Amino acid sequence: MTRGEIIAGIKIPDSAMSKQATALLHEYGSELLYNHSQRSFLFAALRGRQSNARFDAELLYVSAMFHDLGLTAHYRSDDKRFEVDGANAARDFLRGYGILPQSLQLVWDAIALHTSPGIAEYKEPEVALLNYGVALDVVGKGYDQLSVRDREEIIKQFPRGGLKENMISTFFDGFKHKPHTTYGSINADICACMIPGYQRPDFCQAIRHSPWAE
Repeated sequence: MTRGEIIAGIKIPDSAMSKQATALLHEYGSELLYNHSQRSFLFAALRGRQSNARFDAELLYVSAMFHDLGLTAHYRSDDKRFEVDGANAARDFLRGYGILPQSLQLVWDAIALHTSPGIAEYKEPEVALLNYGVALDVVGKGYDQLSVRDREEIIKQFPRGGLKENMISTFFDGFKHKPHTTYGSINADICACMIPGYQRPDFCQAIRHSPWAE
């Protein structure tokens, strides 16, 4: 694929910043994450076009390239949610290009909230669209709203590569050393799936066992 190529009617951003974000994903991510990230951008941009949303395609693209890099050995921390690791990495990256603080925060929010259904869709278009594109690729949310032609063109360019079989383990590899960071998120489901006998922290028990006297 070349920068500036048009896929399913969507132009792939070809600025120096976009190229570098893609290069980092190539270097530190896997083929599965690369193709997933590209599809997520295209699905998000298609949704934006269909809904006549006004959004910055380049910021959406960079957000998509970084949204799962917090799962990788290069970017993951020992104590933060992987979404936050990816958001922090993207913010640091964008600072090198002199991006304004408001746009830095926008990208940070898009990545940090991409696994937060019920919140992201009420934020700015870039945040809502990334959440939509990722959800469409991973769990098929909005699948019927995607035309067969667009679907086939995108999959031909960026094959799914056994995502159903491999995505859960890819996620888990990114935070198996810090399962406590999945508390309160959908990623706790992955820990429950992958760790025998895993007991998720229980919010009701946290309330009942708080240090307050009553």
